[in-house]
Amino acid sequence: MNIPEKVTIIEVGPRDGLQNEKKQVPTDAKISFIKRLKNAGLKEMELTSFVSPKWVPQMGDAKEVIEACLDNERNFVLAPNRKGIDRVYETDVKHVAVFVGVSSSFNKKNINKTTEESMEELKPIITELKQKGYFVRACISTSFYCPYDGKIDPENVVALCTQFADYGVDELSVADTIGMANPLESYELFKKLNDVLGDRLLLTAHFHDTRGMALANVFASLQAGISRFDTSAGGLGGCPFAPGATGNVATEDVVYMLEQMGIETGVDLPELHKAIQGISTHVSRKIESKYYNLNDKTHSLS
Repeated sequence: MNIPEKVTIIEVGPRDGLQNEKKQVPTDAKISFIKRLKNAGLKEMELTSFVSPKWVPQMGDAKEVIEACLDNERNFVLAPNRKGIDRVYETDVKHVAVFVGVSSSFNKKNINKTTEESMEELKPIITELKQKGYFVRACISTSFYCPYDGKIDPENVVALCTQFADYGVDELSVADTIGMANPLESYELFKKLNDVLGDRLLLTAHFHDTRGMALANVFASLQAGISRFDTSAGGLGGCPFAPGATGNVATEDVVYMLEQMGIETGVDLPELHKAIQGISTHVSRKIESKYYNLNDKTHSLS
């Protein structure tokens, strides 16, 4: 099989994992969570986002989190528009994530713009960021299915990703936002993206586990040449603008699977388990990942 010897995990728990959490997570708990994740070897991470506190109150403490947790690794901050970018400029952040949905219906629900309108707004912003020396990550939502428009044409995904590549982004994070993709669809889309764009930028796969197929989709993407994956500790997450979307694929389950396959991740699973334990008391949803719960049972029996 054509699978990589090493995989990079991009931890999205502190941002994507917590943004839709109903309970307000204390700032010090977020900071502790991030530091424990870093201690577990997770170097690339979404720290937080500069979005309106009115719409996403959980991210209202973004500046405090950044000041406490920023280091020399790739620490991404999501900034969806000009206001967010201007707030980035007030910090020492050098790695920025922007996003757009392939589906205009989803994009309208999310940020009240069509996909085309978002791309028009983002083009000068990305040019400006690159001129200032920023690393730019573009997050591509609804790359397989949309809760409003159904199945997405893969050619539309490739076209949008190519447009971002032409804008000069450094990385594409291509997401199965509502967790409907199957392994064959994952392989085919990422194989096509890798063939077309793999030499121009970093390609990252982002799966949700809504229907229990995320690990299978990770495996299919490995075979398509992908070696970067967004994951969320504890499987936390979900999109407030995508009805039915549950958590991201759990970091610990992905790491365990890859390590069992002999693929290096650089992640310390026992330390990761501690990070999840620490945040679990601050979130309303139960941690349901297989690795985490198996370890909890093992600990309780010993």
